[in-house]
Amino acid sequence: MPNYRYQAQVPGGQVSTGVLAADSALAAAQLLRSQGNQVLQLTPVNTTAKDIKAKLQALNQGSGPSQRDILNFTTQLAVMVRAGINIRSAIEGIADQTVNIRFKKILQQIKMDVESGKQFSEALTRHPKLFSPLYVNMVRASEMSGSFSKMLNRIAANLAHSIETRAMVIGAMIYPGVIAGMAIAVTIFLLTFVLPKFGAVFTGKEDALPGPTRFLMGLSAFMVEWWWAVVLAILTVIVGLVLATRTEWGAKYFDLLKLRTPIFKKMFKALYISRSLQTMGELVNAGVPMLDTLMITGDISGNWYFKQLWRRVYSSVKEGKKIAAPLSKTPLLPKAVIQMVSAGEESGKLGEVLDEVSAFYAKQLREVIKTVTSMIEPVMIILMGSVVGFIAMAIILPIFKMSSMVK
Repeated sequence: MPNYRYQAQVPGGQVSTGVLAADSALAAAQLLRSQGNQVLQLTPVNTTAKDIKAKLQALNQGSGPSQRDILNFTTQLAVMVRAGINIRSAIEGIADQTVNIRFKKILQQIKMDVESGKQFSEALTRHPKLFSPLYVNMVRASEMSGSFSKMLNRIAANLAHSIETRAMVIGAMIYPGVIAGMAIAVTIFLLTFVLPKFGAVFTGKEDALPGPTRFLMGLSAFMVEWWWAVVLAILTVIVGLVLATRTEWGAKYFDLLKLRTPIFKKMFKALYISRSLQTMGELVNAGVPMLDTLMITGDISGNWYFKQLWRRVYSSVKEGKKIAAPLSKTPLLPKAVIQMVSAGEESGKLGEVLDEVSAFYAKQLREVIKTVTSMIEPVMIILMGSVVGFIAMAIILPIFKMSSMVK
């Protein structure tokens, strides 16, 4: 809490000075006025190095909780509940050991809600950014069936799988990003530092230069003179793309791009199928009503087109039709998956079938990620070599041409 040095006139007419702690300058002024003082001057006290260090530590500890924090909380809660500890004491014990300040406050709030008589699932709904509909509905189903600790183990396993899958996908995307960044950096270095040094050599001989050389020399001159405009344009494009992804049409376009981009489309499709079927299987096995299951599956699928697919299935089931009926009309799911879902629905073992299919696609996703990574490496190397080779050729060609003219 910051400190403020104040100068105020007390009710007796005397002027008093001092330092007080308050959340803000406005709060400090209100505190002084509530004591009957008239504020004459109020300035923040200069922050010392110790204060800066404390604020940095608080900022570091106060970052938002991650999925890893949720996984650790769920795992610990499952163990403590299975050991016979009541849920209020279990949450309190976990909160006391939590390092993340924000997560600690959230757990304390959940504990207070449980103490006030609310169900644990109801307390979780107050924090939708941390606890997904899948998490909440699985907990709610376990509260009704009496299998709370077992369900927490299933939720923890699901979270661990999601974290692992996300890490694999991000890892597959990082490699091409690093290679592309290196290619761009090398190109910028050649255009702004290497090519300008050849300007004096080629001065007065522009008409004799090959087309690639003239193009690169012009591009180099533009980069050197208008570098700030290039940087501004790049930042504008990045900000524009980020803002576009937050709009409905932008999210729809980028989700379509993921499903159609060569090399990556197979990876993303396997990811969305695995995530959708695993979510659906978990909810079905937990005893969540089918309509709620389909709605949650669509929300968690992670892609606009898959979300619309499960919305259509939701509408169809609401009208009394089978799940497989609308699935047979979509190109997003393989026919084999649709046939297995139909067989599971007919036999009454839909949850088991969904578990097996999602496990198969989770394994396929890992294999696809390895394949994508191995395919990207030669493509990026060839691309980077082509760019650098073109620039080198544009520099060397006129030198050879001028040397032949001298001979």
